Amino acid sequence: MSKGVSKVGRAIDWDYLNKVVVSADGKRHLQALRRAYDDVAITIVDKFSMKPPCINWDLYKEKLGPRIVDVFEKSINSLDKEVPNYECDYTSDYQVTHRKLLIKACEMEAQSKKKIITIDEELARIRDEKEGLATVTVDEYLLNYPALQKKIDDEIRNHSWG
Repeated sequence: MSKGVSKVGRAIDWDYLNKVVVSADGKRHLQALRRAYDDVAITIVDKFSMKPPCINWDLYKEKLGPRIVDVFEKSINSLDKEVPNYECDYTSDYQVTHRKLLIKACEMEAQSKKKIITIDEELARIRDEKEGLATVTVDEYLLNYPALQKKIDDEIRNHSWG
């Protein structure tokens, strides 16, 4: 089978299509389409998997003359050669670059997950503070923020009321 035929798109999910089509007429058309599709697929496989029959060059040389037959034979024999495989020398460079980018992306993902955890904790703390603002006293607030308590005490000591 030819490489092109074997790589033709993905397979059709006939069972799914059969479930989706609900009318009897639609199911009949779907079955006709499936038979036609199978016939075409079989024809393609048969045509591209067959080798052409061997040519009897001696017979043609006797009937047509050796010079013209030699030209045809040479042309046909040149077609029998395999097409060389393309060797890509860029792929290895791209694979190295891709690996580096993938590693960097994984590192950034790990950092972002840590940051998400930190932000979630901060949001929970803020939510708790927001709920507690209605009932918190100044003394409780200053207990939670000793730096603010120190700043206020310093301002009182220095008579800085501004």
